Amino acid sequence: MLLTVFVSCIALGAVVGYLAGLLGIGGGLVIVPALVHLLPLLGIDQAIIMPMALATSLSTIVITSTTAAFAHHKNGNIPWPLTKELIGFIAVGALLGAFIADNLSAKSLALIFSCAVIALALYMLRSIRKSKVKPIPSVAILRTIGLITGSLASLMGISGGAILIPTLTYFGLQLRHTIGVATACGMVVAFFGSIGYVITGWHEQHIPDWSLGYIYLPALLGIVSSSSLFARMGVRQAKKLPVTTLKKMFAVFLIIVALKMIFSEVL
Repeated sequence: MLLTVFVSCIALGAVVGYLAGLLGIGGGLVIVPALVHLLPLLGIDQAIIMPMALATSLSTIVITSTTAAFAHHKNGNIPWPLTKELIGFIAVGALLGAFIADNLSAKSLALIFSCAVIALALYMLRSIRKSKVKPIPSVAILRTIGLITGSLASLMGISGGAILIPTLTYFGLQLRHTIGVATACGMVVAFFGSIGYVITGWHEQHIPDWSLGYIYLPALLGIVSSSSLFARMGVRQAKKLPVTTLKKMFAVFLIIVALKMIFSEVL
């Protein structure tokens, strides 16, 4: 079954990478529900499936977002004065999210993830491009946004871009700068969130072999081995396919997956 899960994660990485390149969506929205279904095949205790899925998802984002962040920095897309106001509090929030997750039941984590996914998918369905609404908020508000984003992203196993991009766009930041900030912050969320899940899962009795805390290393290796290659393919296809329509279809798919998780894992 270990080989089955590893090969499945290679295929999962291909799907995640392609969708990320094609639609610009975060991989965690796909990785987490997929791992929730794959990890039980290994006989892992159901009580730790959700934190392992979240932790493994974040660990894959560390690798992919680091490469993307360097690229955005090289292209001048990251306004560092603004980003620095967010990063420290995002790091604290990500660590906090991992410790919160360790104290929540599997059903509570599944419910939080599912409800947040539905909210993000509904936002995607609206597809509204807002013009400048408000000026960039005060430092205190930015830090609060960072803390909330880090905590929620860590609890969802995502980079936080799906939260930061619409938030910063609302406050009038240019789109390329918004994406740059979200990518840099996503690297921080994933890194510190992963550390948090390693610490909280270190002494967990039911952790399977080949795990680092709550991070399941074979799944991590399988996903990252194929995601980068297929992300480049997705970027090329984005110029040829109706991305807006596909994004709406993907949003509907996310809602269905989230509802299924609520009915199967929570109710």
